[in-house]
Amino acid sequence: MDTLSLLGTAFGLGMDAFAVGAAISAGQGALSNRQTFRLIWHFGLFQALMPIIGWLGGEGLANCTGGLNHWISFGLLLAIGGNMVRESRHPEEGTKGFDPTRGWSLVALSVATSIDALAVGVSLGLLGVSVWNPAVIIGLTALVMTFVGIRLGRTVGVRMGQCAELAGGTVLIAIGIRILADHLLGR
Repeated sequence: MDTLSLLGTAFGLGMDAFAVGAAISAGQGALSNRQTFRLIWHFGLFQALMPIIGWLGGEGLANCTGGLNHWISFGLLLAIGGNMVRESRHPEEGTKGFDPTRGWSLVALSVATSIDALAVGVSLGLLGVSVWNPAVIIGLTALVMTFVGIRLGRTVGVRMGQCAELAGGTVLIAIGIRILADHLLGR
């Protein structure tokens, strides 16, 4: 995976973390340093681990799929990106009444923001690409984007988070198209 695709993928995946961080901050108001740390740490960690988990499964699938790897990667990224674009059209429910930075709420949010990274890991495995560098870049990008989302969330609000999810989905679709185009053009 070239650097531009890796950064685009990391940015696209980080949009979920950004959007959720912004939504939580907008709904909860100013988060404490401890709450901020919990969100950025967990979102970054889950975003880094999910591609590794997906890659382990995807590498095994690569032997079974033959020459369809690029088509499968394209389909996965198209589905994920399309789902993100679709979800960006529906405002999320507010987060008032509980602390989403603790307990099972934090775990659920961490999984929800990183599930797309699992499919990206499968795609990397199908393409025979090493996951270690992308996992680190994806995790660090999510960590930083969560932090930025939290800081901007209070002033920008949930609406920016929804636009960020739309942009993230669009980036993933574009990367899927690029993978397929590279394959079809023999690059």
